[in-house]
Amino acid sequence: MDRAVILTVVGSDRPGLTRAIAEAVYAAGGNWLESHLSRLGGKYVGSVLVELPEDRLHELEAAVRGIDAMGIKIDIIAAADAEERSGLSLAIEIVGQDRPGIVREVTSALAKLDVNIDDFLTRIERSAWSGAPLFRANVQIALPTGLSTDEVREALEAISGEIMVDFLPEPTLS
Repeated sequence: MDRAVILTVVGSDRPGLTRAIAEAVYAAGGNWLESHLSRLGGKYVGSVLVELPEDRLHELEAAVRGIDAMGIKIDIIAAADAEERSGLSLAIEIVGQDRPGIVREVTSALAKLDVNIDDFLTRIERSAWSGAPLFRANVQIALPTGLSTDEVREALEAISGEIMVDFLPEPTLS
């Protein structure tokens, strides 16, 4: 029987790390399902969702220990069963003047509405006009049944007059 596991990855960045992880997954008979790998704070960080035969988990663990010897730390965690969700899934983009606490404010506003955050990607960039730091977040959320997009927009824009919220269309597969 197959099982899903999550590899969490943190280490010094250098060429070939993603290939080394892919080789370990393949060698254990695993299938790389999803990932989010990036350079963050000068380090290579991320997560990979892998499906593999349960009786080959020990092979993946051994292969990962070999990568750990290359200066990267990989942990293997059992994935949870996928759950059915009701409600609307939305992609939103939030832009505002950066300041300490903005992530806390945004996530608090969403939590008060019982909104679940499925994906949260943030960055700081410079304003084209003033050069001032701008906070930008791309967030995938799941709304509880009965909550409108207008209520989400109002809650986020109430944080500050400087925050703009755009609802993005769901990507279409070609």
